[in-house]
Amino acid sequence: MDRNFETGSAEGLVSIADRLAAVEIAPAAGGAVASYRWRRNGQVLDWLRPADAGALARRDVGAMGCFPLVPYSNRIRGGRFAFAGQTVQLPTGADDPHYEHGHGWRKPWTVEEHGADTAILRYRHAADAWPWSYIAEQAIGLAQGCLTIRISLSNLSDAPMPAGFGLHPYFPATPWTHVRADVTGMWETDAEVLPTRHLPPPAGANPATGFDVAETAFDTVFTGWSRRARITWPDEGRLLDIEAEAPLDFLVLYTPPGEPFFCAEPVSNITDAFNQPGDSGDNTGCMVLGPGETRSATVRFMPSEMNLTR
Repeated sequence: MDRNFETGSAEGLVSIADRLAAVEIAPAAGGAVASYRWRRNGQVLDWLRPADAGALARRDVGAMGCFPLVPYSNRIRGGRFAFAGQTVQLPTGADDPHYEHGHGWRKPWTVEEHGADTAILRYRHAADAWPWSYIAEQAIGLAQGCLTIRISLSNLSDAPMPAGFGLHPYFPATPWTHVRADVTGMWETDAEVLPTRHLPPPAGANPATGFDVAETAFDTVFTGWSRRARITWPDEGRLLDIEAEAPLDFLVLYTPPGEPFFCAEPVSNITDAFNQPGDSGDNTGCMVLGPGETRSATVRFMPSEMNLTR
C-alpha cells in the first residue's frame, strides 16, 4: 500500500496511556495509530493490528493499526471528478490509479497537544491539484481502557469544497474472528473495486446477522449502518464494540483471504462518491463544506473480556 508518502522531518512515536491501555501514535507516518493494547496479568492484548519495527522504520502507513481518511474515503475513479464547474484531476499513478483515501495518510501530521492520556494531531493542506485548502484534526484519547478518536475536517478556502472523512482501522484476525454490524445495503463493485449497483447484503454473509472473517472475502461499502459494530474473538475470550457518530454512516469491510488482519472502517462517504449522480435516490454521503465550515465525528473502540460482559 505504499503511495509515495512524504516523510517530512523525523519524528518518533507519541505515547498515551491510562491504567488499562497504551496507544502509540506515529505523527510522521500519516498521523497513524501504531498500536493500541492492554497489558493485563503479564499478557498483551492487541486491539488493533500493531505495526512492527520494520513498518515503523519505513513509515509504512498501510502496515499501521489505524490511519485517518481525509478529505474523503476510498477511491475516486481515475482520480478525476467535476465539481462546481471545474474538473479536478488528482495525481494518480500505476500503483494508485484512483488516488485512494486522499491526502492525510500520505503526509506527516503535527502534534499540537500531548498529555498523559490524550494527543491532538493536525494536518494542514494547501490548495494544489486538490484546489481547496483545509485542515484536518485527530483528537486521540484513552479513558478506562477505551480508545476514542475524534476526526474533524475544516474548509479553509473561500469556495465550497466536496468532502468526506473516516478512519481505517486494522484488526487482528484469527480463525474464529466474528463480526456483526447492523446494515441494510451494500454497493456491488467492478474489478477495480468501484461501485456499480446498490443491493441488499448477501444472504450467506450478511453483517447484520454476523459472519466469520476467515470465511468471507469483502472489499465492500455497506449502507444503512447503525454506526455500531461488534468484533468477537471467541477463541481468545474477548470482544470489541465500535461506536461511531454521524456523518460516519457507512461501514467498509475489508477481509482479505488468508491474511492475519481485516478492516472495519467507519466512513462518511461511499467509494467514488464525488462521481455518483445526485438524482439516483441513493445516499452517497458526499458532503459539501462551505468556506470556514467544519464537520467532525467521534469513533469509540470499547474492548472487554467476554467473561466479564453481560
